[in-house]
Amino acid sequence: MKWEPVIGLEVHVQLATRSKAFSASAAAFGAPPNALTDPTVLGLPGALPTFNHEALMLALRLGLATGCEIRRRSRFARKHYFYPDLPKGYQISQYDEPLCAHGSLEVTVGDAVKTVRLTRIHLEEDAGKNTHQLGATSLVDLNRAGVPLCEVVSEPDLRSAVEAGEYMRALRRLVRYLGVSEGNMEQGQLRCDANVSLRPVGSTTLGTRTELKNINSFRFVERAIDHEIARQARILDGGGTIDQETRLWDAQQGISLPMRSKEEANDYRYFPDPDLPPLCVDEATIAAVREALPELPAQKRARYAGELGLSVDDALTLADDRALADYFDAAVTAYGKGPAGAKVIANWILSELLRELSRTDTDIAACPIAPASLAALVALIDDATISGKIAKDVFSEMFATGAGPDAIVEQKGLRQVTDAGAIEKVAAAVIAEHSAQAAAYRAGKQGLLGFFVGQVMKQTGGKANPKLTNEILKKLLS
Repeated sequence: MKWEPVIGLEVHVQLATRSKAFSASAAAFGAPPNALTDPTVLGLPGALPTFNHEALMLALRLGLATGCEIRRRSRFARKHYFYPDLPKGYQISQYDEPLCAHGSLEVTVGDAVKTVRLTRIHLEEDAGKNTHQLGATSLVDLNRAGVPLCEVVSEPDLRSAVEAGEYMRALRRLVRYLGVSEGNMEQGQLRCDANVSLRPVGSTTLGTRTELKNINSFRFVERAIDHEIARQARILDGGGTIDQETRLWDAQQGISLPMRSKEEANDYRYFPDPDLPPLCVDEATIAAVREALPELPAQKRARYAGELGLSVDDALTLADDRALADYFDAAVTAYGKGPAGAKVIANWILSELLRELSRTDTDIAACPIAPASLAALVALIDDATISGKIAKDVFSEMFATGAGPDAIVEQKGLRQVTDAGAIEKVAAAVIAEHSAQAAAYRAGKQGLLGFFVGQVMKQTGGKANPKLTNEILKKLLS
């Protein structure tokens, strides 16, 4: 390929506050159209904005987690444009004095880790939502207008649609870890504008870019960028030039459509909002937010793979969701057997627990098996109270009822048989009943041992100690 894609993303993250950025209306999803409005949201004369302090704290958390410089004094500005979903005729945003700048985000693509630089993270309010119907009718819902956002602007460091998709996933994982946002893309809590340009391979000069607006899924981000790369390459290969413009991604048709020529900053007539004072952040506040930061996804993955010795894939899966990672950490602590124990707990979570959660469409936060109960179940295998096979049956009962493993084992009489005399009696009867197979085993068909083990297990309801059963059968069959 003679063209190199150059991609930068502007991701709008809805902050998890109860109320809107500059008014007391609820910032909720699913309310009847235009139910969550007030004079400030509607831009009525005399209504004045009051900034939501919780939005600041969430933005600081994200800025510090991405290594940003925090501006001690930032300002809100008015970004002017006319559109039906913006009753005031301007959006309150931050322009030349953003809250956070010069951070970075690590992105894992295959086996490689890439650091994507962040230009800025700034606060702003969301606009409403237009729904365009057939004909000339459009409906406006202002429930979303005024909802607090962080806009995370990357440097043009991404070089493929795959990298862009992984960047979005990494950012979503981070904001959910931090409690900054639920990151629900179906509800518009994470939306992406992608700036895409091409340049000759080896060149350091940026090409003319186009902006793809409001993409709300990882798959659509990748499809839209791949489509735009191919579109621009066709134009350039044909000797044409790229128009700097904003394009809308049509997911149903799988194409992008021109919306308008790309605006520059002066088109928006930015100026400081006269109704809002400067946003000042002191050192004590920054220190408190930094101190309260949780262990971040990249740190967890490194700890799981390094200290605990998990595979890279297992570490990625367990660290992907904070609730799952917290469950794993709690179970490992309860089990208390170091890295070796961590691998055993990881196997149970990745094989049994995730399968049941998926089958029943249950969130890990609502898992009926507590981390300590899972650890207690594994401990019952260790001390030979139950076998690994019986443990899976106990696990299923635990998931269905929420009961502890000890209670289930006692109630159902599942305690493992470790009495050598009792097992030998059953084994001798099985061998006598299957004399032909016994003769074949003695003649050299060693694979028949598994048959005899299965028969003993059947006779004991699966409760015979497997290791002891093997030893006794080998002795009797020899």
